[in-house]
Amino acid sequence: MLRKELSWRSKKRILLRKKAYRDGGTIMKNDITRKKYVPLSTSDLSRQGETMGRREFLKRASCAGAGLALAAINRQASAQPIDELQKRVLGRTNQKVTVLGLGTAPVGEGPVDVQQGIKIFGQAIDRGVNYIDTASIYGNAEEILGHLIPKQRDKLFVVTKVSTDNADRAERSLSESLRRLKIDHLDLVHIHSIGSKKLDRVLAKDGVLEYLLKQKEAGKIRFIGISGHNGPPNFVRMLKTDQIDVIMCVMNYADRNIYDFESKVLPEARKRNVGCVAMKVYAGIKGGFRNHRSGYIGCVTEPAYLPNAMAYALDLEGVSVAVVGPYTVEQAIQNVEFARKYKPLSDEQRTSLLEYGKKLAPSLGPRYGPVT
Repeated sequence: MLRKELSWRSKKRILLRKKAYRDGGTIMKNDITRKKYVPLSTSDLSRQGETMGRREFLKRASCAGAGLALAAINRQASAQPIDELQKRVLGRTNQKVTVLGLGTAPVGEGPVDVQQGIKIFGQAIDRGVNYIDTASIYGNAEEILGHLIPKQRDKLFVVTKVSTDNADRAERSLSESLRRLKIDHLDLVHIHSIGSKKLDRVLAKDGVLEYLLKQKEAGKIRFIGISGHNGPPNFVRMLKTDQIDVIMCVMNYADRNIYDFESKVLPEARKRNVGCVAMKVYAGIKGGFRNHRSGYIGCVTEPAYLPNAMAYALDLEGVSVAVVGPYTVEQAIQNVEFARKYKPLSDEQRTSLLEYGKKLAPSLGPRYGPVT
């Protein structure tokens, strides 16, 4: 009986071994799995380092030498993340924001349908853009963002605008924005088109500034800003109230020859540590405001100049963010890549870009309204 039992066990071991070698060299003994030892190459270690945790990887790689294991870990660390978006402090808000901001007007005013808009905005947000600029007047932009922002509210700096000088209208606009965005507070609210507003109305007791200050105190908004395309003197006057935390204005290589916010407004903002955001960094859509509902027309800047146009805005002292509005998924991805690869312009690049802008400016003219 014993000989028969031993014979049966021997046969089982032989069969298991044959099966194991067919399956790639795994040997079974007393229900313990053992694999043949095969020396790990450098590339093998690197691949393992990418797919397992640091502690487990070091444990398994120790037989090949600590130096080799650490080299693979270092390669893993250096490759992750790749070209992460830079962040800057937005003036006296002390908030860290990405150098690229997501503009939403081209999609919202396109208009692009909601599902496609979600894809376009999602590409920028998923790639790390945390500054989101929108407005209730941008068609369905806030509705689209309402599908994206609530899921990652704490990671985003959300900005909208009220385009009025009156408290009652501002209240309706702000309530509508919060409803569409599906959030309970905003990080920043701009008084929009400030260059065209009558400031006496803006600053009145029933004016928009007083209303926003009350909302700031109540916690519905964290910071107050002003935004616009023209009228630099109005920006300066508003800055002197010392109630403004952020400005957003047209600043690009061509409009410096027309509106010149760079020399007329930026120094005052810097003096007061007010956060500065550049818009229309590609010199805006061809034709200006009249084509704002035709995003397919494209921007003024030629494709070869786009990276340097963004760099010009980010090179300006005091500017923390360049807001760019994509119209397609491809543009959203491209803008992020430009921002990731941003580095200050060389003297030669800057000279070439400014010469191009100076030649371009006369054909553009004051398309956003009076300069003063």
